[in-house]
Amino acid sequence: MMNLYSGTTDPFSHRCRIVLYEKGMDFQVVDVDLFNKPEDIAVINPYNRVPVMVDRDLVLYESNIINEYIDERFPHPQLMPPDPIMRAKARQILHTLENELFSHIEALEKNQKAAADKARGHVRDQLLQLVPLFAKQKYMLGDEFSMLDVAIAPLLWRLEHYNIELPKTAAPLMKYAERIFTRQGFIDALTPSERAMRR
Repeated sequence: MMNLYSGTTDPFSHRCRIVLYEKGMDFQVVDVDLFNKPEDIAVINPYNRVPVMVDRDLVLYESNIINEYIDERFPHPQLMPPDPIMRAKARQILHTLENELFSHIEALEKNQKAAADKARGHVRDQLLQLVPLFAKQKYMLGDEFSMLDVAIAPLLWRLEHYNIELPKTAAPLMKYAERIFTRQGFIDALTPSERAMRR
């Protein structure tokens, strides 16, 4: 049985839960209180962070690494493109999402005024750059739901929670977000705490 140590409000853990539910796999989620982490998290992950996945003797941390492992081990439905060129492009975009959007999550979570305000502005500006993409296509890589949609979904779900307001011109992005939010895998992956983030 695969175990995922997952923070109940952690956006990175949220990604891994989405992948597991999209795949319809047999797994167990071990809820971790981010403010009172059990000591064994520091033992299995030297960075003392979630998510952590334990699959028999294999221990993985970092959401994108966990998700790629799951996708390769359980290839249906496939979330990374099968073509090596497209897969490399997808990894490049994932890297950009990490640097331009998810590197600001810590400041948003801590919500210290100056740092959080700066992070909000940066994330909003980066998201607005994605708007034209969704005026033309259904998902990040075209018509198929992929690992890129998994990666950005937890942030889009938390916009209100992080006090990030997007202008009306972001309508294509918000319609894209709603497409993801209505997927069964996404709905099943939400914890009660995450459900409470959106009214």
